[in-house]
Amino acid sequence: MQSSGRYSHKFPTRLSPAGSSLSVFPMLLFPICALLYHISAKKLITRCTFSMLAASLILCPAVFSGCSAKTENVKNTDAGSQDPISATAIKLNTAVTVTIYDSQDRELLTECMNLCDKYEKIFSRTADDSELYQLNHRELTPVKGTEDTYQVSASLAELVSKGLDYSVLSEGAFDIAIEPLTSLWDFTAENPKVPKDSLIRAALPKCNYHNISVDTDKNEITLKTDDTAIELGAIAKGYIADRLKDYLVSQNVKSAIINLGGNVLCIGEKTDNSAFKIGIQKPFADRSETIAVMDIRDKSVVSSGIYERCFEQDGTLYHHLLNPKTGYPYDNGLIAVTIISDQSVDGDALSTTCFALGLEDGMKLAESLDDVQAFFVTSDYEIHYTRDFQKKIKVTETE
Repeated sequence: MQSSGRYSHKFPTRLSPAGSSLSVFPMLLFPICALLYHISAKKLITRCTFSMLAASLILCPAVFSGCSAKTENVKNTDAGSQDPISATAIKLNTAVTVTIYDSQDRELLTECMNLCDKYEKIFSRTADDSELYQLNHRELTPVKGTEDTYQVSASLAELVSKGLDYSVLSEGAFDIAIEPLTSLWDFTAENPKVPKDSLIRAALPKCNYHNISVDTDKNEITLKTDDTAIELGAIAKGYIADRLKDYLVSQNVKSAIINLGGNVLCIGEKTDNSAFKIGIQKPFADRSETIAVMDIRDKSVVSSGIYERCFEQDGTLYHHLLNPKTGYPYDNGLIAVTIISDQSVDGDALSTTCFALGLEDGMKLAESLDDVQAFFVTSDYEIHYTRDFQKKIKVTETE
């Protein structure tokens, strides 16, 4: 179906049994989770599965099913073998997998994992030894002659600057000053609960990106009020994926896939000069059944959706994509947004930003940007492509 230059694809739905367990598909590119879309507090919560899967990319299924996972799993290959080498580890509070197709140097994999550790010590909001934690808690020494400006690493200054760019672009729908809210919502708790409304309302005035400024020439960040704090969770993995790509490319790697918990960045193409294949799994269907397959070369593919981190309380689904204006999860008729871009940091920020803006405004934003394509999945399980999506990216619909 084509409308106003845009493409959409509607596929049939069927309900899964209430209380059915989440399925985990081992050949995956994006996290496999249930999509619990809350229609209303008194209506049915519909469960479905929506996933991205990639041929030749294997992650440890236990990571997504709640079982313990190996801390690192490097495939042993002979020096002369043409098989890819791969490492999987728990980093950045998620599953990180790096697969290299044109090298047998396993030191490259080790260094990629080391880089994840390095950046986690900079960007983590919760680790008390991270640079961001220390900045948010005013444990850094202010720049001489100031009370609210702090010298930080070039990486932190660069990423905060990028986050501010998207905060401005979205007029606050994406807000890196949302930490006072995200710290109230603990989606990783064993029994997560909705925070008290009084606490949410008290946090709202603190979420204002206008209270943050950054000087990337001096690597200085200013927090203009005492209760301003920065959250980089919606953008950091993309930035880190880009840095891993920079490193691998500097080591003459020309064919690889970097997967940071579903933030996927392809380096080049397969060694046989074919594209990496990325499929969209059909909701409610068999785990191997797809509705479309995309050809991806040297691009980032990042998705944000209500299925990533969520819980149900009193018949209502609460997911991690929080509206900084209300303090509660967005409820705008979207299930997921996927962004294809050159830089993973842009895909990471845009997937959240476009989700926050909703279908119409999110689509307009994606279509206004160069070298960005997107598709949106709405609560009626229809896929909406940006105008030039199928001109720029080969898509094979399997329905």
